Amino acid sequence: MVEDALLAQRGGLLCWVPVWLGLGIGWYFAQGQEPGAFVLAAGAGLGLAVLLGLPHIGVAYRPVAMAVIIAMTGAGLAKYRSDAMAAPMLSFRYYGAIEGRVVNIDRSASDAQRLTLDRVVLDRMPPERTPARVRVSVHGDQPLARYHPGDVLVMTGHLSPPAGPAEPGGFDFQRHAWFLGLGAVGYTRTPVLRLAAPDSPDAMMRIFALRMAISRAVQEAIPGEAGAFAAAIMTGDRSGMGQESLAALRASNLAHLLAISGLHMGLLTGFVFAVVRYGLALVPFVALRWPGKKIAAVAALIVGAFYLALSGGNVATERAFVMVAVMLVAVLLGRRALTLRAVAIAAIIVLVWQPEALTGPGFQMSFAATVALVAVFRALRGVDLYRLPRWTRPVLSVFVSSLVAGLATAPFAAAHFNILSHYGLIANLISVPLMGALVMPAAVLAACLWPLGLDWIGFALMEPGLRWILFVAETTAAQPRAFSHVIAPPKPVLPLLALALLWLILWQGRARFAGLALAVLPFVIWQQGTRPALLVADDGGLIGLMGTEGRALSKATGGSFVAGIWLENDGGPVAQQDAASRSGLLREGRVVTAMLGEWRIMQVSGKTALAALQGCGGADVLILNQPDSSTGASTGASAGDRTRPCLVYDAIRLRETGALALDQAADGALRIVTSGAAAGNRPWNGRSGAPDAPLVLMRQ
Repeated sequence: MVEDALLAQRGGLLCWVPVWLGLGIGWYFAQGQEPGAFVLAAGAGLGLAVLLGLPHIGVAYRPVAMAVIIAMTGAGLAKYRSDAMAAPMLSFRYYGAIEGRVVNIDRSASDAQRLTLDRVVLDRMPPERTPARVRVSVHGDQPLARYHPGDVLVMTGHLSPPAGPAEPGGFDFQRHAWFLGLGAVGYTRTPVLRLAAPDSPDAMMRIFALRMAISRAVQEAIPGEAGAFAAAIMTGDRSGMGQESLAALRASNLAHLLAISGLHMGLLTGFVFAVVRYGLALVPFVALRWPGKKIAAVAALIVGAFYLALSGGNVATERAFVMVAVMLVAVLLGRRALTLRAVAIAAIIVLVWQPEALTGPGFQMSFAATVALVAVFRALRGVDLYRLPRWTRPVLSVFVSSLVAGLATAPFAAAHFNILSHYGLIANLISVPLMGALVMPAAVLAACLWPLGLDWIGFALMEPGLRWILFVAETTAAQPRAFSHVIAPPKPVLPLLALALLWLILWQGRARFAGLALAVLPFVIWQQGTRPALLVADDGGLIGLMGTEGRALSKATGGSFVAGIWLENDGGPVAQQDAASRSGLLREGRVVTAMLGEWRIMQVSGKTALAALQGCGGADVLILNQPDSSTGASTGASAGDRTRPCLVYDAIRLRETGALALDQAADGALRIVTSGAAAGNRPWNGRSGAPDAPLVLMRQ
């Protein structure tokens, strides 16, 4: 029976390749310790043994053996990519002169303009220790009204190493920065000066300059947020988008229209394909002698490649281009274009090229939507729709597409962004058709008329559609209960959900319906998930205690970035001031006390309050935002060497451990997990050796 079930899969084995590749990549990133040479050698040896023994394995079981080899290959690719991205990272807080060349311009979460610089020069920093790239947020009034790609700028600013997770198990920005090549992040409030104009730009810099030039021209032609929206979908430059518009698009589940992904790439290349093909068909001599369909596919492929380069090439756009390229190549080869095999090939290419993309929301959501759409429309292929009126067919197609894509991406969006849009389907139904029928064709028209100086025609057609979409987003987001928030899911939820749905779609035979039952398990785990009772920021300046009203914060201002992440992950984001007014914490000046059962955790802020503290002040755990010279906490001394009779986390120790999560166990013990222990000892956080185990304190 098992052999028959395995033999039945032979027609769809290609679709399983990215699944096993992803399992290997996921295994690598889930490790708490960097796989050493012995582990890698053992894995390679096992893979080689399986490969050599393949001829002696039964035909039915050979795909299982190949799956093992593919999974090991995925782990090896992730390891290779991680080592290849190694670059100097700042190891301390720096303040001083910063010089560098502008290679990217975007906007931070605080709505400040943000510059990514390469060719970095730091004061009194040898080149071999200087980060290759840094990212600086620009605040305050600036003498330069505009920054240009390739500008060499100089400023005085603050730089820090990329921050670790805001809480144990949270989003790891250190890993994210590692694969972006960022060695430091920071900000400046002083004037940014242009030291030199761009000179001898390479190909990538020329494309970047063209992208920003087009973005400025678009925003000049279309004023306001609609122009910023147009620039985003045409060039990938979101630096003009305001935070209010972005929030409205997310709340209405229309943010996917902003990102250059499958929808944009598909609409653009599909429009070009149709125009070229039908244009050639209008000329009888050409239509009878030239392969118009293949010429149209080549033209669409070239336009798609240019669009990819112009957009900056993020993961979603790369995935979209690879997917479109596979389909267009299938057209050139005379094969069916849109199949699960085409999606699988696209996934394989992306995972081999950028294994780290697997862990990001862009990859997960885009492939979830694509796989679901292909599977559903394949299932509907045998449904007779010709009995329906002609005008209802495109409406039904849009409805089904929006419903399927929305349902497929909703769990991943909720897991990554802690938000569920209640009216997202309605917003998409009245926005997506306009994007496809008006906005994208008008954008192509504007690009074609640009050399003639008639691009304003395309922009004039484009503007009403963009303003309508923004109006829908803002109106939807403003409705009562337009969206709700959910807590951050436990780690196993998304992998289990993805595997269950892939099993349902890819497995051949009745056993596929086991995927439906398996898909329930992640939601049960998510529903039973809990949040840490007490969180401590990695600088010791902020703590948050979970109570009946939600998480109570120790202060109303300061540490807003960390506070926002905590509250979002709790599934109840409110203003920091509101969270600070909640009951649960005892505040006495610069001393804040939290109780977890019988355990007393005390936070002391500032040098004056620390100097006035006698011993531990009755606390079992002491949190300090200053170095504590009267205890061995900052020097790594053992508990018996400390002069304070409690567990102390001062500023220096917190810098090593990262943020803390404290919970009281069922037996009354106090369990402390650090971000460092949860993230593991990996190249991107500079830790080595075996990861620390959670600390458990018991009453004597």
